[in-house]
Amino acid sequence: MKGHGTKFGRKKEAAVAALLTHRNIEEAAKAVGVAPNTLLKWMKDLEFATAYRRARGAVVGQAIARLQQTTGAAVSTLQKLMVDANTPPAIKGQVAKAILTVAIKGVEVEDFEARVAALEQSLEASKESR
Repeated sequence: MKGHGTKFGRKKEAAVAALLTHRNIEEAAKAVGVAPNTLLKWMKDLEFATAYRRARGAVVGQAIARLQQTTGAAVSTLQKLMVDANTPPAIKGQVAKAILTVAIKGVEVEDFEARVAALEQSLEASKESR
């Protein structure tokens, strides 16, 4: 960020953090000690908006990583529900459908990734032959 280390730069950095940790713009602005209109103005600034978008992306990335860490337990739970004699048939049906849906989606994603990789390789090869 321009002016890093200056009071203004620190305020903008604090504003990015406040936007990530407070419920709304008014609360974020109050936490930083600026007017909500000032924060709204900063959010329209390309440099500030870029920093805010990157910070949001990092937060979401961390949340996704935490969710991915629980996928093994989620699969185990679904498997247990499917084989448990006490699980109502309607629930077993819903679980089976969910498992099949995710499995099919996984195959579709893998196929799509393979097709994109082949297209990229083909494009790269055609660039090299020019």
